Amino acid sequence: MLETFRKAFHIKDIRKKIGYTFLMLIVIRIGSQLPTPGVDSNYIQQFFAQNTGEAFNLFNAFTGGSFEQMSIFALSITPYITSSIIMQLLTIAIPKLEEMQKEGEDGRKKIVAITRYLTVALALIESLAMAVGFGRQGLLVEYNFVNAAIVVLTLTAGSAFLMWIGERITEKGVGNGISIVLVINIISRIPSDMTALFEQFVKGKPIASAALAVVIILAIIIALVVFVVILQSGERRIAVQYSQKVAGRRTYGGQSTNIPLKVNTAGVIPIIFASSLMQFPVVIASFMRKGNGSGIGSEILRGLNQSNWCNPEQLKYTWGLILYIVLTVFFAYFYTSITFNPLEIANNMKKSGGFIPGIRPGKPTVEYLTKILNYIIFIGACGLVLVQVVPILFNGWLGAKVSFGGTSLIIIVSVVLETLKQIESQMLVRNYKGFLNN
Repeated sequence: MLETFRKAFHIKDIRKKIGYTFLMLIVIRIGSQLPTPGVDSNYIQQFFAQNTGEAFNLFNAFTGGSFEQMSIFALSITPYITSSIIMQLLTIAIPKLEEMQKEGEDGRKKIVAITRYLTVALALIESLAMAVGFGRQGLLVEYNFVNAAIVVLTLTAGSAFLMWIGERITEKGVGNGISIVLVINIISRIPSDMTALFEQFVKGKPIASAALAVVIILAIIIALVVFVVILQSGERRIAVQYSQKVAGRRTYGGQSTNIPLKVNTAGVIPIIFASSLMQFPVVIASFMRKGNGSGIGSEILRGLNQSNWCNPEQLKYTWGLILYIVLTVFFAYFYTSITFNPLEIANNMKKSGGFIPGIRPGKPTVEYLTKILNYIIFIGACGLVLVQVVPILFNGWLGAKVSFGGTSLIIIVSVVLETLKQIESQMLVRNYKGFLNN
């Protein structure tokens, strides 16, 4: 592994790309510490102290703590992530966008351009809502039009600048730029989370208890990382055989290939969708200073708030965890159904003279692919639920309040693996062994 890194840095082109990526990441972390003009950062910190839950922890993790500090990168690239998901869904729903996607490189550039405009629009809307909603409650040192406009423009520009940095890393760096920006933000929160765990379970405890706590924490983290690696790398390969065609003296086709179906076909999208849907009412209630009273509405909000799940003193609110699991499984099936079309795959195979051994072309192939896909989706969804539920149980049972959870772990592992594969492919061109082959 170390030898591979050494050889990678001996390649001038790759060394420049790694260096460029590293410099861009430094710029991101510096920007994350620059405060937004006219903002009282103590207000947001007090707000976080009073309002805990998956929605706020996840958003703060995605922004690398910038939201809690209300820096110029407070929105991070979350508007870009949202706009990308919206464009994926619209591509399925709008025929014109679907045709544009099939146009090749030109169509892809058009979709990227639309995504950029949509990102700026979403950033503008989010920053405006924050400036007005939080501004009236004390976010702004002095609430007036000028200060609110400065906050809106600063946060929107910060989000757009991070999007630009992500694209530059993709173009001039090691690739996978937007994902790398997201990962560096998540990783930046790990030291503070580890410090919080240390102070809560290790500091001041007897040596035996402290050592046991360290072993348990490390064991959980290592086990989850290994499981996520297996989950992200696992796939079911469906064999495909192409019939031979004779044209004159030449024979075409006859080769064997496969259709790789990833176990976690939807990635982290189901978790993000389920968490966002459940926490949206909690966020709105927090903005409106409601949800702390009594009544059915307040009880429902407490059940939707992850900070109340698996708490031995408030087990009645754990019904929210059951709803969360159901939503995660649902969105795993939903997202995969709109991104993977068995009918289209079967038709393309039939046109190319391909078939699955033992399965007739046409409808039987569609039914077979659908059956296999549903089975794989269920396994992947169960894996996602397991990765996300373990930290929730840990936080609820032991009261560990950290922003680093299953969602963050899946994102980090998947991005790291993908980035290593990209660097490996560049090294293989130069006849070097890659990271993943050692």
